[in-house]
Amino acid sequence: MNAQLPPGKVLVAGVGNIFLGDDGFGVEVVRRLSALPMPAHVELVDTGVRGVHLAYQLLDGYRSVVLVDATARGCEPGTVYLIEARLPEPEEQPTALVDGHRMTPDAVLAVLGTLTAGLGGSGPERVLVVGCEPLSLDEGVGLSPAVEAAVDEAVAVVLGLVEEAGRTAAAMGSR
Repeated sequence: MNAQLPPGKVLVAGVGNIFLGDDGFGVEVVRRLSALPMPAHVELVDTGVRGVHLAYQLLDGYRSVVLVDATARGCEPGTVYLIEARLPEPEEQPTALVDGHRMTPDAVLAVLGTLTAGLGGSGPERVLVVGCEPLSLDEGVGLSPAVEAAVDEAVAVVLGLVEEAGRTAAAMGSR
């Protein structure tokens, strides 16, 4: 998992529905991160199922964004992924379908693309997704044991990204 965030303001957002089992992964990771000291350039938010709100928030001048979410990619439950999200180009802007309870990172970025095209603003330079392969997205509160065990790994991945962004910003400031 080798990725680097550009220096500047960083948003770490936990995405997911805590009432759908492992879909609460992102929310739990951000909850654990909130108990740790964070650099001043980092903002932690639990967006839960408020994907439209998150899309608007991404217009607030963040240089980079880390979205944390359950991400089914076909591996063993509990597998942690670091994914570089591709921001849609202005000419690729489809009409984003909005389902307030199932806003995946892709859907949030599609809404963001629609907003930036319509409002003339710009989104972050870079978006990464720290994802975890879920075991179950069925109704119920609480993470499966495999996904619960992956939370600490995801916290470490996010902390590494935040630390790297801070070192890069410090190096650029000393020039």
